[in-house]
Amino acid sequence: MSKYFFSSLTRISDLAEEGFEVEQRDRDEWATGDYVVGEVVGRAGEFSRVELRSGRMIEVVEGDLVIGAWGCRRATLEAVGDWMAIEDDGMFNAMTAAGLFGRVTSLAPLMPPLMRLRYTGHVCRMGQKLCMDDFIPPIPDVAYDCPTLLVIGTSMSAGKTTAAKRIIRHLKEVGLRIVGTKLTGAGRYRDVLAMWDAGADDIYDFVDVGLPSTITDPERYRLRLRSLLSLIAARQPDIVVAEAGASPLEPYNGEVVLEELRDFVKCTVLCASDPYAVSGVISGFGYEPDVVAGIATNTTASVELVRRLTGHEGFSFMIAEESGDAFEVIRRRLGL
Repeated sequence: MSKYFFSSLTRISDLAEEGFEVEQRDRDEWATGDYVVGEVVGRAGEFSRVELRSGRMIEVVEGDLVIGAWGCRRATLEAVGDWMAIEDDGMFNAMTAAGLFGRVTSLAPLMPPLMRLRYTGHVCRMGQKLCMDDFIPPIPDVAYDCPTLLVIGTSMSAGKTTAAKRIIRHLKEVGLRIVGTKLTGAGRYRDVLAMWDAGADDIYDFVDVGLPSTITDPERYRLRLRSLLSLIAARQPDIVVAEAGASPLEPYNGEVVLEELRDFVKCTVLCASDPYAVSGVISGFGYEPDVVAGIATNTTASVELVRRLTGHEGFSFMIAEESGDAFEVIRRRLGL
């Protein structure tokens, strides 16, 4: 008998506790955020793993049934895909281990094939399909006025989450109440869980307001972002450490984040994939960081190159003598 695996995109729902039916729906009824069931096709491999609601990773095998949500991904270094690209055969991919479902249309050459699934049906109750929005309770409108440290990047995998963890650990040593949040990207639970493990008092991301990824209409995203910021503000943190996935120039609505938070960002940390990317983001987006970090500052040589190329101070959170200077800048910008 096949077994259901509930991906981390279902963590806002009660699907693991309450009953449901699985019904196939006509294509014109499909929509972003729909909860759907896919049957794993083919042999297990490196990317045949699912991130469960707890954040734990588990390997699945052919015939297992995984519940995730239709969505879209535009990763510069890994995969591009969309549920709207699914063809008549009903085959699709788990575009992230979190259960972001769609058909991959572009895959980086060094990436192995992503897990393949076959559409089994939509998750339904009482004849109605269920989507992520069905599990979002009313969110009171709370004015956001929280001092915010924003971590942005030149691309995915630039070291943003590592930087956020180090910063949270440092700020907790100062005795502050911290909310950690990921505001843009493609759904994975691991990033905000890493902030929790680093000591954040509360964690939130865009999944908490019903988005499987933040590739959506900018105004729709803006409304969801405001709801997310209301959730955060209600916790009354001393500091919010906010990560924006990917880079501001990618189609994950990073520009909306900068517009909405501009008055509240006290410190910006730019994590770069290489020293030359730092000048690219600064000139292309016109956003001046307070600290440059990430994998572009993994050695003293790369730190020196960042400084020579951009005139900005580059700091490595991985090198003790550099991290002390970075934390000094951060404390000063936060008024600590």
